Amino acid sequence: MSQKKRAASASLRRAVFAGALAACALAATAARAGNYDFAPAPQVDLNRIYRVERVTGEMGACQYGLKEGSVGVTLCYGPGEGGGAQTPGDYRLVTSRHEREGGVFRINDRTGEMSICYVFNEKVVCTPQAR
Repeated sequence: MSQKKRAASASLRRAVFAGALAACALAATAARAGNYDFAPAPQVDLNRIYRVERVTGEMGACQYGLKEGSVGVTLCYGPGEGGGAQTPGDYRLVTSRHEREGGVFRINDRTGEMSICYVFNEKVVCTPQAR
């Protein structure tokens, strides 16, 4: 193989390697950034929004709160029992049509499993997943 062909081949290998590294870095950044689904609590007098991380199923919720002398505060609740990361899947949130229901359904589209999640003692807790 000539010197020019070897140099061109090495250059091509470096370019392919650099492209692969860039693709891996992009995928890692996307994974870290998170991909969330949001849904309001169906309860008509509750201003709470739930969120689920679509891959891990980790839950959270936030709502508006009054604070004297200000425009108010955003109160957020982290994951509690059953609300933390689950088996990787394709999670989303579904609300019921029950106007007095404060929780939401966490659905795993890959497995068909569901759990009900709600705020309890300042945390988002969820029932065990079932089908």
